[in-house]
Amino acid sequence: MALNFAEQGGGAMNSTIVYVIDDEAPMRNSLSNLFRSVGLRVETFATPEAFLEFKKSNIPSCLILDVRLRGKNGLSFQQEMIARSLHMPILFMTGYGDMEMCVKAMKAGALDFFPKPFKDQDMLDAVTQALARDSQRLAAEESMSSLRAAYASLTVREQQVMALVTSGLMNKQIAAEMQLSEITVKVYRGQLMKKMMARSVAELVHKAEALRTHPNQ
Repeated sequence: MALNFAEQGGGAMNSTIVYVIDDEAPMRNSLSNLFRSVGLRVETFATPEAFLEFKKSNIPSCLILDVRLRGKNGLSFQQEMIARSLHMPILFMTGYGDMEMCVKAMKAGALDFFPKPFKDQDMLDAVTQALARDSQRLAAEESMSSLRAAYASLTVREQQVMALVTSGLMNKQIAAEMQLSEITVKVYRGQLMKKMMARSVAELVHKAEALRTHPNQ
């Protein structure tokens, strides 16, 4: 059963948003009424260009996208969104869909595919799932941003010690490698552990790996 966002409290209506792109006004109005009935904020657009021009907040969101639009194919616009780093989940809908089209959309990252007409409850359930997924994505991005900021706060020496610690060297070995006293290495190590908010070497290694596999773009 779909969540009733109007009953969630805490400004849920303003903390998520559903976007709809469809060149048919009746469909836009129908979906707008459906989402508003459960307390969701919704913005509708007749064209992809209007959607791109709309100023978007950095909150959990998803896009309901018609496959066949006047002047632009929905699948092509999906690729354009990827190129623009618009990573919100996409739910496709079409009155002319076929299996090949569905496969292409899903392979490109679409979350779901709805042939018209569809059941309101199915759409609400899918939107609930999409918003939850986007919330997780944003939380992960925020976590990585904080991690990068913590690493950037390290001095050059602290970064060097961190690299050697996470490679498995002991303090004595690090001191020899850097030509420092072991006491000095311990000071650097304590400072970097505090700045990186790592409670153990294992946690520090995990954070170092995250930084390596998700470099800042």
